[in-house]
Amino acid sequence: MGHLDHAAYGWLTPALSYVMASIGAALGLRCTVRALAATGRSRRNWLITAASAIGTGIWTMHFVAMLGFSVTGTRIHYNVPLTILSLLVAMTVVGAGVFAVGYGKDRGRALVLGGLTTGLGVASMHYLGMAALRLHGRISYDPLTVGISVAIAVVAATAALWAALNIKSPLAVAVASLVMGAAVSSMHYTGMMAVGVTVTPSDAALPGATAMQFIFPLAVGLGSYLFITAAFVALSPTADERAASAHARRLGEGATAH
Repeated sequence: MGHLDHAAYGWLTPALSYVMASIGAALGLRCTVRALAATGRSRRNWLITAASAIGTGIWTMHFVAMLGFSVTGTRIHYNVPLTILSLLVAMTVVGAGVFAVGYGKDRGRALVLGGLTTGLGVASMHYLGMAALRLHGRISYDPLTVGISVAIAVVAATAALWAALNIKSPLAVAVASLVMGAAVSSMHYTGMMAVGVTVTPSDAALPGATAMQFIFPLAVGLGSYLFITAAFVALSPTADERAASAHARRLGEGATAH
């Protein structure tokens, strides 16, 4: 068995991956709060933004953490199409969960369905990302630990959707986001604890791209997207602010008419 190192750069990758997961969760929760206060096309657009933020945050968390993953005795490459597919899966299933909550008439049923769908999707993203690994050897998994990681993903997703439905204040959203970041990170590292690698030493070239060739630039790009989206959300007026502005405008128009 090859020796697995989950933090080859020390605490840098775990800490950075936690930050990315928390930022994605914070953006997703804020966008969902905005969506629930909106109607029509505006609600749909906010929900799409929420899904892309959470999905991007989760995916970036996973692969930033994977930058610190190494196995003694073999290099590691990544299959590019499978890696991109894992990103699409993350965004799609999170979108399904967010839309279930955003449009569901029965909030309790929507929460259970959305949490289950999103949690299984997050787990699928993780293990698709693991399936994209190319190394000299064979990867195996401990079924019990895999099951625990999937359960953590479902619970974390359900808690995130519950927070989106019930938490409104910015401070509460911030606290919930930190908790969600910890839950997503726990799911990732629990899943990684399930991994075992039997190394077969070889000098043959590995297919795919190295983490620095592909994962790092993509993670930086998606991280930039999260920060730009954060600025957009911060600068966009809330429903209360729009209502107050409209009220002030009506008062001004009434005063002018008199």
